[in-house]
Amino acid sequence: MKIEIVPYNPDWPGKFNEIKSLFYNTFGDKIAGLEHIGSTSVPGLGAKPIIDVLLGVNKLSDAEDIIPAMEHLGYEYVFKYEDIMPERRYFIKYLDDRTSIQHIHSVEINSDFWVRHLLFRDYLREHPAVRDEYFELKKKLAAIDWEDKMGYTDAKTDFIREIEKKASVYFGK
Repeated sequence: MKIEIVPYNPDWPGKFNEIKSLFYNTFGDKIAGLEHIGSTSVPGLGAKPIIDVLLGVNKLSDAEDIIPAMEHLGYEYVFKYEDIMPERRYFIKYLDDRTSIQHIHSVEINSDFWVRHLLFRDYLREHPAVRDEYFELKKKLAAIDWEDKMGYTDAKTDFIREIEKKASVYFGK
């Protein structure tokens, strides 16, 4: 499986804002926070053309309560990763050709998952050299023919964890 990495698209923040409006209009006070995460949230960073959204809830049962409404909005609830990430409810929205365009990660606000993803994003936003290093790593890994997407994701883990540690110190968290 080949991974497609494209140059940064300045339309990505606008796409996130459309999702944000839709979710706040649909779920209202069930949402404790909503953040654009992943590579498409970092200006100047090339990425897979997928908008990742961190949907924060006060308690995990709130994420479970919105599953039917998410499915009504065209999102597929993906439960197969819950054995390794029981703190997250995960949704994907596809185009007609089954190319994923949105990944929604619903977790408790201020959980470890929430904090780590925001630290990583914010550190890359403030450190262009590290952002560029990450982009080079992604391009190198995208050239590999992976058995599945998890191989690509796993290959980035050491870099990401190292940046999360630096970000925790940098932001004092």
